Amino acid sequence: MTAAAPRAGLLLGIDIGTSSAKGVLVRPDGTLVARAQREHTTSTPGPGRFEHDAEGVWWADFRSLARELLAELPAGEPLAGVGVSGIGPCLLPVDERNGPLRPAILYGIDTRAGAELAEQNERYGPDAIIARCGAPLTSQAVGPKLAWLRRHEPTVFEATRRWYMASSYLVHRLTGRYVLDHHSASQCTPLYDLAARTWITERCEEIAPGVEWPELVRPADVVGTVTRQAQERTGIPAGTPPVVAGTVDAWAEAAGVGVADPGDLMLMYGTTMFLVGIVERPLTSPHLWGTAGAFDGTYCLAAGMATSGAVTGWLRDLTGASYERLTGEADRLPPGAEGLVMLPYFAGERTPIFDPDARGLVHGLTLRHGRGHLYRAALEATAYGVRHNLAAMREAGATAERLVAVGGGARTLWTRIVSDVTGRAQHLPRHTIGAAYGDAFLAAVGAGLAVPGDIAHWNPTVEVVTPDGAAAAVYDELYAVYLDLYPATREAAHVLAARQHADGARQDV
Repeated sequence: MTAAAPRAGLLLGIDIGTSSAKGVLVRPDGTLVARAQREHTTSTPGPGRFEHDAEGVWWADFRSLARELLAELPAGEPLAGVGVSGIGPCLLPVDERNGPLRPAILYGIDTRAGAELAEQNERYGPDAIIARCGAPLTSQAVGPKLAWLRRHEPTVFEATRRWYMASSYLVHRLTGRYVLDHHSASQCTPLYDLAARTWITERCEEIAPGVEWPELVRPADVVGTVTRQAQERTGIPAGTPPVVAGTVDAWAEAAGVGVADPGDLMLMYGTTMFLVGIVERPLTSPHLWGTAGAFDGTYCLAAGMATSGAVTGWLRDLTGASYERLTGEADRLPPGAEGLVMLPYFAGERTPIFDPDARGLVHGLTLRHGRGHLYRAALEATAYGVRHNLAAMREAGATAERLVAVGGGARTLWTRIVSDVTGRAQHLPRHTIGAAYGDAFLAAVGAGLAVPGDIAHWNPTVEVVTPDGAAAAVYDELYAVYLDLYPATREAAHVLAARQHADGARQDV
């Protein structure tokens, strides 16, 4: 019997980010037909705590975006596939009816599970965790978050039967399936074996007894079709377009900009900065995350800063000036912001220092400095953090030969500063619109309308940002200051963080 030809039509991709959700409609050749966006808020119920309402944010934004984009579907052209992604790793506990029991606990920016993290390090051994799981145990990991839930919210934990991340929750709402992709699972330290590509059953049962674990699949695997109930809520036709498993947003975005071969590295400019480097074999480092890749048989070294665009947003809100005005003022200043260096650890820091109690710092302030100086210092702080993470990747054995810049900060002063500080060129693809485009590409692969190599035609490089050699000496000097500032102020930052935690706990009472 001859196999049926892949169903022609358009691909729907929707991504749930930290501060917004984005969606696209794309043709099987990569042509962008329509795009839409929804802003949402992240709840911060206490210091170091970041949460999302799964129904009010994840599912509500998906439904709204799907309906808006379907209205742009050309007459007579069906949907050929649906792809989703979202922030991760997250923890959303649900009951036996798959109803959320509390807001989802977000990824590494949520640092509440510090005590549980230390206990699991003691229980399983830091080196053994890295060797088996590919990454050190940090605030990013799901294991300590589950233990925190069991200890601090026992009633919720006792009712918990399953748990989801943003992408897997959307897939469940669309198809009824309970699955998780291998990449997302590889960020569930210490519960996933990276080499064996399977759950570590004995640890799962020890840390979260009585909880059912999702079936493991690949991001581009078709896991089902839209149910009749989901059609009523989203407008997507039931039973026709295949739905793929999806993955964490950064990896979907990497897939959508062609970061797929060893030596490729993506810089994702957003609320947080994320780096995804492709390596030919599993590599480990105590300063980075080793993970499974988006496509079968691929591996990554990844890095993530807890804040980047979040700091520029804080400065915008604090000063009342628009991004355009702040960028213009910063652009008129020389490299180095006239002697300011910022540590961007406003929500602690993830890689490469893994310190949830690190804190933001502006060093060198004088009365002559203004908001433009602070804004430029914030952009430069992100660039110093990128340089610090690239150095950690080199030390781990990864070679980042081609840097691809994506996200809302691409094609701006921010990108130029990062190239100047790092001394590295950055390739800008035609589309830098976020993970939703990668979701559509994964859907095309799952539907049989594309293969991974087709992304070069979907999203070619259209611009290369090159470093300004004249700025190198200034940035080399100030990068050394940046590296010195954290160890010099770490103990003081920890004292202040402890007071903040205590003050926050009193406010919660």
